[in-house]
Amino acid sequence: MKQLSSDEWVAQFLAQDPPRAKSLVMTVFGDSVAAHGGAIWLGSLIELLAPLGLADRLVRTSVFRLVQEGWLMASREGRRSRYALEPRALPRLERANHRIYAKPGLDWDGRWTLLIAPNGSIDADLRAAVRKELQWEGFSMLAPGVLAHPAPNVESLAEVMARVGAVGKVFACSVDELPGIGARPLRELVNDGWDLAPVIAAYRQFSERFAPLLALLRKDQNVGQQAAFAIRSLLIHAYRRVQLHDPMLPLELLPAPWPGSDAYELARDIYHLVFEQAEEYLMAVLRREDEQALQADAAFYERFGGLC
Repeated sequence: MKQLSSDEWVAQFLAQDPPRAKSLVMTVFGDSVAAHGGAIWLGSLIELLAPLGLADRLVRTSVFRLVQEGWLMASREGRRSRYALEPRALPRLERANHRIYAKPGLDWDGRWTLLIAPNGSIDADLRAAVRKELQWEGFSMLAPGVLAHPAPNVESLAEVMARVGAVGKVFACSVDELPGIGARPLRELVNDGWDLAPVIAAYRQFSERFAPLLALLRKDQNVGQQAAFAIRSLLIHAYRRVQLHDPMLPLELLPAPWPGSDAYELARDIYHLVFEQAEEYLMAVLRREDEQALQADAAFYERFGGLC
């Protein structure tokens, strides 16, 4: 069987599973633009996304919708448009980046966090907003008005409560097992509260799709700057899509071996092999319209355990 080149791998990937335009634009902002000051000229963005299969019109439509949704803000200088990450969206982006680039496996002290909204305590719209946002954070609704997670990010939880207007309106507590009464172990809540089968399947599918790419890159690391940028962007886009459905439970509560750990290592290894050439391409594109475009910030080089 003929070994694909990196360009052929990218073309095949795009043909088999074309990314949704708006979501891919947000991936490029989160993975690339955010580390370089968080703003980019529209022309540069169009140039970056062209090898990823997005035409000029799709990019323009996508950024317009992202502005409407509060992710981006737009400005003009003469006939040129510039798009920047909306400051109010930065906490959500930082949480997403932590999920993507940090090694999975939270330290767990055995305690659970419960959020309780008794019947009639909040209106239906707020209840729905709290449930939607906290399920994205990995919480499960164990009973009406009761959401739980064994190891949530407390800062993220506070930000969510403030953003949806739930501060002072729901009860939050940390709980542990009560010994000596013959109760079921709290860890068994994982089986009752979370359906992990789709997450497991998604991680395995990710690994099956990207393992051949890792073998290709190890054989020939000089893939070219544009292909390296396309690979990096598609890698993070696909990995992010899987992670969005992962409740990020402590490893000791998950089935072993957990396929999310293998997927993380695969994503890390590919990212390490292409990030440098991808950065060279990114900087060349940015500086065609902005000679003062910033190099990647220090946080960028902490991704996936440290880039070198």
